[in-house]
Amino acid sequence: MKLDPFYLIVDRAGWIERLVPLGVKLVQLRIKDRDEATLRTEIRRASDVCTVHGCQLIINDYWRLAIEEGCDFVHLGQEDLAAADLLAIKYAGLKLGLSTHDHTELETALAAEPDYVALGPIYPTSLKKMKWAPQGLERISAWKRQVAPIPLVAIGGLNPDRLDGVFEAGADCAAVVTDITLNADPEARTQQWIEKTNRWR
Repeated sequence: MKLDPFYLIVDRAGWIERLVPLGVKLVQLRIKDRDEATLRTEIRRASDVCTVHGCQLIINDYWRLAIEEGCDFVHLGQEDLAAADLLAIKYAGLKLGLSTHDHTELETALAAEPDYVALGPIYPTSLKKMKWAPQGLERISAWKRQVAPIPLVAIGGLNPDRLDGVFEAGADCAAVVTDITLNADPEARTQQWIEKTNRWR
């Protein structure tokens, strides 16, 4: 499976409605602490936009809702993976992405036969407090040797200036949150990411 090299992660469908029409082809909807009705509405809005624009939508955490809403891709962290019904996910035909931060988590992830593995944080990140130190570019290369041919997603502290190093180290895809959502001009920044990742597309 090939992923688009630019992987946008946002916390509400409104971002997807704003940015996917610019040419985003891979986006994750990562919503925390909302009621089920709100989650369903957000998933449906996101799905509608992604369908129109040929963008792959990945739902974070809520694998049951992803199945019920007819989505085709889910991303799980390690805690969510431990509680998830992998057979139900596979039976429903959902593709699966998994987060990893250390060797133990990588072994756990690979045992689940995911469609991609994410490694982070590559650089310091302001998104959330991490108990892991920045992984650095060498860890990308080491992870890629272990996960190939599964795509490897790099995440954490990325911006357009750091993409050459990330891809040259072996990442197949670069995920971004705050470099776009906290930017003064998210649309322009999104276009920068699209242009910068063209050579790996």
